[in-house]
Amino acid sequence: MISSYIAEARPHDSLREVIIATAAEMTAQSGWAKVTMSAIADRVGVSRQTIYNEVTSRSHLAEAMVMQELGRFLLAVESAFETHQPDAGAGVRAATETVLEFGESNALLRAIVSAEHGSNTELLPLLTTRGAGLVEVATVVVSRGLGRCSVRLSEVERELAADVIVRTVLSHLMEPSRTPAQVAEQLAWLINRLDQSD
Repeated sequence: MISSYIAEARPHDSLREVIIATAAEMTAQSGWAKVTMSAIADRVGVSRQTIYNEVTSRSHLAEAMVMQELGRFLLAVESAFETHQPDAGAGVRAATETVLEFGESNALLRAIVSAEHGSNTELLPLLTTRGAGLVEVATVVVSRGLGRCSVRLSEVERELAADVIVRTVLSHLMEPSRTPAQVAEQLAWLINRLDQSD
């Protein structure tokens, strides 16, 4: 499952990727409610049937579009842990700050989580009520990152810590109450304290 998110995030030049990117751009500009298969077809320069051949349905397009954005977040998390090995606190700090800063500047994510354009009505459940898979996948990625660092946490403890980190970051993506740097510092402090406890 992780690989499917990552695969969607990697750059491609296929027609399907162009369609997904166009849908994301249109959603950020005008809201998902105004994104139709015909409008995408016009912008891409292909027939409406070609759009359906590539993405099957509008709901599948929405899932692919959100999965692609989330894959970019997961790639950023993996990169942060890899760059800061073996320091788990530094990895958590970098991953958290990168993801939250990316979230602040990501036009599609902002369109999804805000009421602007009425776009959240159909797409928001992909991040929330239907986002159980997202939490699970992100938790595995963070737990795996912690496992590559020199932490004294057991596998169960790493998974629990990762779950807390992921849910905290998602909460701040949806409704920020502190700066990315502040959240990152707090989560780094938490993982360092957990690692030092007996």
